[in-house]
Amino acid sequence: MSTILAIIACPQRVAQGQLAAEALRKAATQAGHQISIEIRNAQGVQGLLDGGYIAGADAAIVIAEGDADLARLGGKAAHSSSLEAVLADAAAVIGKALGAHAPATTLRIVAITSCPTGIAHTFMAAEGLTQGAQQLGHQIKVETQGSVGSQNALTAGDIADADLVIIAADTQVDLSRFDGKRVFSSGTKAAINDGQALIKRAQVEARAHAANGKAAASAAANVAAASERSGAYKHLMTGVSFMLPFVVTGGLLIALGFALGGIYVYEDAFKGTLGWTLFTIGAKASFALMVPILAGYIAYSIADRPGIAPGMAGGMIASAIGSGFLGGIVAGFIAGYAVKYLNEKIQLGRNFDGLKPVLILPLLGTTIVGLLMYYVLGQLVAVALGVVTDWLKGLQGSSALALGMILGGMMAFDMGGPINKAAYTFSTGLLASQVYAPMAAVMAAGMTPPLGIALAALLFKNRFSADEREGAKAAGVLGISFITEGAIPFAAKDPLRVIPALVAGSALAGAISMAAGCELRVPHGGVFVLPIPNAVTNLGMYLVALAAGTALTAVLLGVLKKARAD
Repeated sequence: MSTILAIIACPQRVAQGQLAAEALRKAATQAGHQISIEIRNAQGVQGLLDGGYIAGADAAIVIAEGDADLARLGGKAAHSSSLEAVLADAAAVIGKALGAHAPATTLRIVAITSCPTGIAHTFMAAEGLTQGAQQLGHQIKVETQGSVGSQNALTAGDIADADLVIIAADTQVDLSRFDGKRVFSSGTKAAINDGQALIKRAQVEARAHAANGKAAASAAANVAAASERSGAYKHLMTGVSFMLPFVVTGGLLIALGFALGGIYVYEDAFKGTLGWTLFTIGAKASFALMVPILAGYIAYSIADRPGIAPGMAGGMIASAIGSGFLGGIVAGFIAGYAVKYLNEKIQLGRNFDGLKPVLILPLLGTTIVGLLMYYVLGQLVAVALGVVTDWLKGLQGSSALALGMILGGMMAFDMGGPINKAAYTFSTGLLASQVYAPMAAVMAAGMTPPLGIALAALLFKNRFSADEREGAKAAGVLGISFITEGAIPFAAKDPLRVIPALVAGSALAGAISMAAGCELRVPHGGVFVLPIPNAVTNLGMYLVALAAGTALTAVLLGVLKKARAD
């Protein structure tokens, strides 16, 4: 005979909760088990479980659509289920709960990783989680939501069988398919640095995900994780991740148009030619959608799907009145938080709540953001953007050098973290205002860290282990592809020596690029976009900047890193 506890926290479905409790009692009695059930609903708490019973229970079942106060379980693994599953087959739910608490400690884990660009952090986090699970003896399947879409996608069966869900993402991830499952969320950095530690933490801190999208746990137990998941940085990065394909495509098409028709290909004299058509597709289609997409998906990250329409409308207004990407960011946050507030405050009852996401919230949200952009904030942001744009276009000499040095250093400081992404987002957004020099500096600076490490491993072999020298070859490939994250493993092992060398090299590359007046029309692609005519101006000095930064990083690594005895 086993001792089982069950917690049913379904405040809006009182009758179904009572029926589920009775079904669990009947199934447990028939199987010869002892069960104690706590029911939490709008009428209060029935059958409150005491600490002694919780500590002695062999298995726990949690059905949470509200606050189940799971912190008191003290890390005891709980089988998450739903009212529908219990009412359909309570015996099967009890069997799964007991199976999950068998002496074998192997967990079945599913995970999702995602980052703004969907290239490096996404897959490095997946690798970190996979290695961590293997070291702990758990089974894991990781879905990567990268730049080419979802890979190794989780099936309904994978999710149903999972004991634990881990979300390691720097962008918004749809959690609706994990209702009733124990879910733990973090950024990608924790998974990259120590996947094993993240899994251990998830086992203790994971909370049952309720149907309303909120974890059924006390707020005090989840403040740190919630802050990491839902801050302004993540909302901005979600918008940037959806915006990037439009910017990359538009920039390349514009460059191809210039290559075929010359720098005046956009004039009516060239209308109908292939060059004019490619330029028009890039500038009037892909680039025109850049700001609305940015604003729409910032709002989506904050308020889910009801925020998309108001956000995109605000982004269109930002483009129309000349407030550019800064106006798009402002519009996205206004739309997102306005819709989120309205969604929480407007309660129409079950029969009419279906009107909120398709009619009421988009209508009110679009009206609010539109009026604010036209009458209050839009023109102010447009003036500010105009001042910044004129200042950047007029930079020469020491001023340009200083800005390039700052942007370059930011790119190498945390390699994909908030500081790196701030420099990258700033430069990418300026492309819509025809300011291209910061983008060139940022890409050169972003390629420098992994390239510098690859060169240092070649020139100073006694500073690196055999494994590090092999890893440096892969870092070099990532470097020429503008994937700065290839340097992260080396920086993590020896941050006090490696990071200063990386920052110095990137600052030099950025400074030379800006001072030489190099401009880049596309925000990604590394060296593979350089041969495209007009993609980068002053190509010779741009290559000098990249080579100088790489060489400085390599030399400093050779000086700062200690020689190895082996």
